[in-house]
Amino acid sequence: GQVLELLRGVQRGSEDRKGWLGRLRWALQNEDTQQKFVRLDGSIRALTGLFTSSLAELQLEAARCLHELSHSSVPAVAEACLPVTSYLLTYLSGHSLELTELCLYTLGNLVVESEAVRKQLLPQGIIPVLASCIQSPHEAVLEGVGYVLSQLLQAKEAPTEIIPLVLDSALPQHMLQLVCSGLKAAMGAAVEFAWCLHYIICRHKDNELLLALGAVPALTSLLLDLAAQTPQEAPEGLELLVCPVLRCLSNLLAQTDCQGLDRRLLVALFLILQGFLQQHPFLIHECLWLLNNLTADDPSCCSALLSLDLLPALLQLLTCSQMGTVLVLTVLCNMAEKGQLQCQRLLQQPLLAQLLPLLTLPDPEAVGQCLELLHLLFLHCPEAAAEFTRQGGHQALEQHQGTPELQERALALLDMVRQPPGAPSACQATLAASS
Repeated sequence: GQVLELLRGVQRGSEDRKGWLGRLRWALQNEDTQQKFVRLDGSIRALTGLFTSSLAELQLEAARCLHELSHSSVPAVAEACLPVTSYLLTYLSGHSLELTELCLYTLGNLVVESEAVRKQLLPQGIIPVLASCIQSPHEAVLEGVGYVLSQLLQAKEAPTEIIPLVLDSALPQHMLQLVCSGLKAAMGAAVEFAWCLHYIICRHKDNELLLALGAVPALTSLLLDLAAQTPQEAPEGLELLVCPVLRCLSNLLAQTDCQGLDRRLLVALFLILQGFLQQHPFLIHECLWLLNNLTADDPSCCSALLSLDLLPALLQLLTCSQMGTVLVLTVLCNMAEKGQLQCQRLLQQPLLAQLLPLLTLPDPEAVGQCLELLHLLFLHCPEAAAEFTRQGGHQALEQHQGTPELQERALALLDMVRQPPGAPSACQATLAASS
């Protein structure tokens, strides 16, 4: 009854229409009321009429009602709003900042809940409209554009239907610019657009366009600037920008070769690690992922880690968290894979002593990665196997003879450890026999 009364009050055209709209807006904060309202005959039509009214006050109140409706998590409510989408897009180029902002967030909310709404908005030209809105000088509008885009880019049909349209528009270059000026200008918008870039990069196989726009050097130079912020001077919410920027760079570097990469990036990563270690430990994993992608295929990156003397800082992270342990070990494996010289440099640190306690961890993934690293070290530096035995490594390996997923690797290592120093390894002995 109450909902019907509110609708009648709004429809009547009495002088207190704005008051009725205000009451309706409050009522629409309730999920039940939202569903009752959209089921009433003519309800959306009445709201659309007021939303397209020439009276600015009424238009704004009606926009607020639509915004409340868009918060519903029931797809039927979002779909009831289909007749309004074209007007929402039209008013994005209006003069009222508040109206533009309301329309953006209403669109963003509707897009989340309903594929039907997304399917309707694409031919209505939402991408070109957003491409013109992203050039607004107002931070609030930019943040709203970022919100709508990030919702669109997370949709299940984004890789085939939405990302190609975004890449064909002027949006990518503007997004990149806004992300990279985040420290000086609109931090909130920079965070939204950094996530947008991340969704494009990780859901789209061919990122040649972003690479051609200079995304790698631009994001690298942004990270250098971010690393230079001391925790005392850092702007509020800096960690929220660091996270997607690290992910973007990490995924782009996994899709391209790292040749010609700015070596200062390695130092920047360790500065970020130290700056955020206490307050925002989740960033450690992001930094280590990037470090893993940098060292996986690039011998010069591994050498730079050593020549810049960053290894002690890396080893300090060996026990920072379960996931951190696995990632640090993976980076060390990347380095050890590069051969004898790298392994000798690794062994100049008290590395074996730090690996021993890791073999007793309850996490099979960390233990497995630790066995992998030991295998590479013993392979390239057989003297390390003797040293490991001296430190009691033999017993640590024997514990894993019975663990199904670790058994094979543990036994192979025990074989290596049992070889007397200077004896040919099993692999060399086979070669000698067959020659």
